[in-house]
Amino acid sequence: MKVLVVNCGSSSIKYQLVDMTDESVLAKGLVDRVGIPGTLLKHEPTDKDEVVIKKDLPDHTEGMKLVLDVLINPEYGVIKSMDEIGAVGHRVVHGGEAFAESVVIDDQVIQVIRECFDIAPLHNPPNLMGIEACQELMPNVKHIAVFDTAFHQTMPAKNFMYALPYESYEQFKVRRYGFHGTSHFYVSHRAAEMLGKSFEECKIVTLHLGNGGSMAAIADGKVVDTSMGFTPLEGLVMGTRCGDIDPAIVFFLMEKMNLSASDMNNYLNKKSGMLGLSGVSNDLRDVLEAAEAGNERAKLALDVYISRVKGYLGNYVAQLNGCDCLVFTAGVGENSIEIREAICENLDYLGIKMDADKNKVRGKEVDVAANDSKVRIFIIPTNEELVIARDTYRLAQ
Repeated sequence: MKVLVVNCGSSSIKYQLVDMTDESVLAKGLVDRVGIPGTLLKHEPTDKDEVVIKKDLPDHTEGMKLVLDVLINPEYGVIKSMDEIGAVGHRVVHGGEAFAESVVIDDQVIQVIRECFDIAPLHNPPNLMGIEACQELMPNVKHIAVFDTAFHQTMPAKNFMYALPYESYEQFKVRRYGFHGTSHFYVSHRAAEMLGKSFEECKIVTLHLGNGGSMAAIADGKVVDTSMGFTPLEGLVMGTRCGDIDPAIVFFLMEKMNLSASDMNNYLNKKSGMLGLSGVSNDLRDVLEAAEAGNERAKLALDVYISRVKGYLGNYVAQLNGCDCLVFTAGVGENSIEIREAICENLDYLGIKMDADKNKVRGKEVDVAANDSKVRIFIIPTNEELVIARDTYRLAQ
């Protein structure tokens, strides 16, 4: 069976076509600026030249039509007809409390995705647009929803509840949900394989460090805790997100700067984090370069970033009562030698010791722990699309 993996943003469509007989990627691509002048499709068929198509597209339905057209194109396509697509897997950011695993999409699933619009306004609406567009174009195949929040639904109440009046949870489901679930799922299972143990026997801390970042503590095959909360704003310092702050700061700054709720939301999500602290960039590579050149604010931004990660790491090792391995993944985790080294520095007391020479690697699956480290330190490139494809294949059958 061939599975089409679809990830729709507000103005983008990412896709992969995966042959599940050997889990090989036949093609992948991105439609950018959907509904905005200057729409661009970049199509990358395996073993063929990349194709770029410029064509303005008014909505996600037209965007998906173009994706399907390029997949069956005689020149640069990878299948002969749409009949070869056996199922479609959709990334959906928020499933609330309703879903602890992937599901076949029906009217009830769509209703839950809609009900989560309020708590995931930037992600769930375009996710649903992609689902509806694909259902219209491919009505005879199964469509599967794979939720970013699902993997974290094993968290105990002591870790997902906020100390707010209880009616905020009862009436509005205000609680911690966690995100990047498909990534944490993939790398933690792969880490168990690398340890040579069953997943249920492992104590694992996963660090998904990219422009957005989150960590998870996993034991007995379940997520015990994770750093992102009600939204992806909580937790670590990220590219443009502030992470944990005193909530009173919100009201203080709104009054002092005359900011609306929308302005404040933008301030915390788009102007903060590494960008706000450093004044240089939201890209860690740029901040590292500036720090090396002597930029004091860039150095401070890095110090705050590292300190926050270490704080969560200590918390999670304590909650797990030990740790078998740390896993670094995503853009920063897989590629930044300096950030990994700084995070693991001076953690000998926890049994975490990195081999600096082994750590001089980017984007490869490897153990970079010192030989005498009690805790293994893995770099594992994430593969969220493969998780979606596998779940889709399993449920479609």
